Amino acid sequence: QSTGPIARIARNFRARAANLPHGGPRRAFWSRFFQVGWAAFARDGAAGANAALEHLFDDAAARDAAVPASAAPGHVAIVGAGPGDPDLLTRRALNLLHEADVIIHDRLVSDAVLELARREAEFIAVGKTGFGPSWHQDDINAQMIAAARKGQKVLRLKGGDPAIFARLDEEVAALSDAGIAVEVVPGITTASAAAATLGQSLTRRGRNSALRILTGHDIAGFAEADWAGLCQPGSVAAIYMAKRAARFIAGRLLMHGAQAATPVTIIENVSRTNQRVVATTIARLADDLDRMNMTGPAILMLGLSTREAAERAAV
Repeated sequence: QSTGPIARIARNFRARAANLPHGGPRRAFWSRFFQVGWAAFARDGAAGANAALEHLFDDAAARDAAVPASAAPGHVAIVGAGPGDPDLLTRRALNLLHEADVIIHDRLVSDAVLELARREAEFIAVGKTGFGPSWHQDDINAQMIAAARKGQKVLRLKGGDPAIFARLDEEVAALSDAGIAVEVVPGITTASAAAATLGQSLTRRGRNSALRILTGHDIAGFAEADWAGLCQPGSVAAIYMAKRAARFIAGRLLMHGAQAATPVTIIENVSRTNQRVVATTIARLADDLDRMNMTGPAILMLGLSTREAAERAAV
């Protein structure tokens, strides 16, 4: 019941708190604000909360004047934001969103996830688009290093899991070479969320004992793969970044002996409110993608159909 009054008191302090140094000092003030504010409100009402917070603000201002903001070492967390649904964030990812001073995020991180960050954070979008305008990796590395050297808590936020097609090694190496502390927080990768959407397992006894995770294109263009292996009965693969490469992928598979009727499921915006699921086959894959005119991120699940379609096929 005290949330409304405390929020109104916090609003009155926002302009004054903006004068505190950006980063750790301001973050620490707001963290203590709600701890102290609720306790004082419960004891003495709004007047008591205001008095306690006035004292807290004066104390914070004096302390921050004596200790430079750059005194604390910076830190970078490279975090997986999952496929887009904020409910699929790990608890560690959520805590880091609340603590971050600077959030350097990819294009695929959903707005719903970014909404969970604290309002004082600085957001830097460093999107990369396949076959389109993209930030250079060196520039992204430089952004992280510069912010961390100012003593800020930096959150490098990536869609899905940072260890899958996300250039994790390059960023960790750049930060380590610069002497910046770094941690890596895994996230739910899109393939796992896609399988959950389909109600299917990525591996199943008697069908496939291996799972391939592929990319539709790499820095050299459309990516080659073990096409003969992918054509084996029961093969399952999750193919990321494959919309533009769909016709190339289908052609390679058919050329190497895949059955034209092999199921492929396309899932756009996996786990999000605007998710779309399209059941198709290798033969129809490219034409169905063109017809659907998908604008969001999509994953191709080769060898998997929806659970309902699989059950009908088994009858």
